Amino acid sequence: MVTIRLPKPSLFLLARVSGFIVAILVLTWALHFKTSFVPYAPSQEDLIYAVLHPLLMVIGFILISGEAILVHRWLPGSRNLKKSVHLCLQGVALASGIFGIWTKFHSNDGIVGNFYSLHSWMGLLCISLFGTQWLVGFLSFWHRGEARTTRVQVLPWHIFLGLYTYGLAVATAETGLLEKLTFLQTIGNVPRRSTESTVVNGLGLGLALLSGIVILTAISPKYHPSKSKESDIQTSNGYHLS
Repeated sequence: MVTIRLPKPSLFLLARVSGFIVAILVLTWALHFKTSFVPYAPSQEDLIYAVLHPLLMVIGFILISGEAILVHRWLPGSRNLKKSVHLCLQGVALASGIFGIWTKFHSNDGIVGNFYSLHSWMGLLCISLFGTQWLVGFLSFWHRGEARTTRVQVLPWHIFLGLYTYGLAVATAETGLLEKLTFLQTIGNVPRRSTESTVVNGLGLGLALLSGIVILTAISPKYHPSKSKESDIQTSNGYHLS
C-alpha cells in the first residue's frame, strides 16, 4: 500500500491561504452587504451587533482557534512557550465566541427569542464545550502540582475534544450561513442568483476546506526538514511515497 504525504510547509501554506480567503469573504459579506442584516437590526446599534456576530464567530472564534491548534506544529521554541501561546490564542477565541453569542442575545428578541434553531443550539453546545476544554486544559497542563501521569492520561482526550469542538464550530457556522441565506431568499431580499449568494456559498465552502486542512495538519506526522528525501520514500514494506 502506497501512502502519499504532503510536506508540512505545504499544509501550513494551504491553511493560511484558505484562512485568508475565509476572512476576506466574511468581511465582504458583513460589511459590503450589511443591508441584508437590516431585518434583524431596527436601529443602528442593533445593526452593529448583527454585523459583529459573523465577524466574531468566524474570524475571532474559528480562525483564531484553528491557529491555536497549529501552534504546536509551526512555532519554534520550548514546550512551555508553545503551550502559553496555544492557551492565549484559545482564550482570545473563547472571548470572541462568548461576545459573538452575546451580540445575538443583545437584540430586542432577547435570549429565548434567539434560542429556537439548530444553529443556536449547536452554538451554545460548541461554546460550552470550548470553555470547558479551555478550563480543563489550563488546570491539567498548567497546574504545577498536577501529577505527570494525570496529564498524560488527559492529553489524548484534550486533543480529541479540541479537534471535535473545532469541527463542531465549523458545522455550526455552516448551519448559520444556511439559515441566514435561506431567510434572506425567502423574504426576497437576496435573489437565489446574486453576488451575495455567491459570497455566502463561497464562505461556506472556504470554511469546509479550512477545517479539513487544519485537522489534517494537526494529526499528520511532524515535519523534519533535516531528513533526506530518500528517508521519506517508503512503502508498506518499508517505503512510502513522499
